[in-house]
Amino acid sequence: MKTLLSSLLAVGTAAALSLGAATTAQADDPVKAAFLYVGPVSDHGWTYAHDQARLAMEAELGDAVETTFLESVSEGADAVRALERLARSGNDIIFATSFGYMESVGEVAERFPDVKFEHATGYQSADNFANYNGHFYEGRYILGKIAGLETETNTIGYIASYAIPEVISGINAFMLGAQSVNPDIEVKIIWVNTWYDPPREAEAANALIDQGADILVQHTDSTAQLQAAQERGVRGFGNDSDMGAFAPDAQLTAIVNNWTPYYIDRVRAIADGTWETGSSMGSMESGMVQMAPFANMSDETKAVAEETMAGIIAGEIHPFAGPVFNQAGEEVVAEGEVAALDMILSMNFYVQGIDDAYPN
Repeated sequence: MKTLLSSLLAVGTAAALSLGAATTAQADDPVKAAFLYVGPVSDHGWTYAHDQARLAMEAELGDAVETTFLESVSEGADAVRALERLARSGNDIIFATSFGYMESVGEVAERFPDVKFEHATGYQSADNFANYNGHFYEGRYILGKIAGLETETNTIGYIASYAIPEVISGINAFMLGAQSVNPDIEVKIIWVNTWYDPPREAEAANALIDQGADILVQHTDSTAQLQAAQERGVRGFGNDSDMGAFAPDAQLTAIVNNWTPYYIDRVRAIADGTWETGSSMGSMESGMVQMAPFANMSDETKAVAEETMAGIIAGEIHPFAGPVFNQAGEEVVAEGEVAALDMILSMNFYVQGIDDAYPN
């Protein structure tokens, strides 16, 4: 749309311009990229990581890109209105960064066929609607190993957001990692039904500590659980970014999401006209999934964590390597096989050993 509009303006206002000159001007136009965030950019978790990538992309591409963002936009009707606003504002590409935006992106993308839409952690696509994700379960498998080796009570507290496949597969990968080094491990789960609510996350953290958990895990976006761990003298893991500054004595490590290369590649594809729809999946091997420094743990545990990370990167370790059994004791991944990516991305069961009812 922008190319057509630019051409019409060139013809209407300066007929003497050659076609070659107009083409050069269009090529110099910056790509307008917008980001839709479910939380505040200051959450130091999920949204913070996306926004840091936006800023890094600006630094890399300079005048070739203009970016904007909307933060703390609720999933559902608010997301539809925000996406429409961004599409009407002349953005060439819009990145929607929460699983719960998926249906809204599909709805708005259909009405704006000349705008490219990208949705994080979903699975739908269309001609102008791509999706992207990462193997975050790889990091959670490492967290499980660390927790299994470092716990003294054998009780881990897990603060979960929503019962979507990404969160379920994360819980399962964590449990499999923990069980691989400590068969007596117990994981207590509290569902807070929010991505970002620091008071509620802190309340859940304190409740889990009161139940005997000496290590906390989170699949939410704020630093509240780690700060609660620091205050109560237990340890835990950051999520989506290195949260160590908020709990220097408590953070064992954190899964760090590096979205920067992906955003640079996709905006460049808009600029050079090579953007295509589809599904993209990053991993620990590709660098999208990283780990914060291993700290506040024994040298033996740190060595295991480093070896596990190296094994995952080399393709020698897979968190869902068979045999894997569900809670009912049924084999869901056979020995000698690994879970198919489709199974992981649509996971709707707990693995054996999780003593908690599967959430409806």
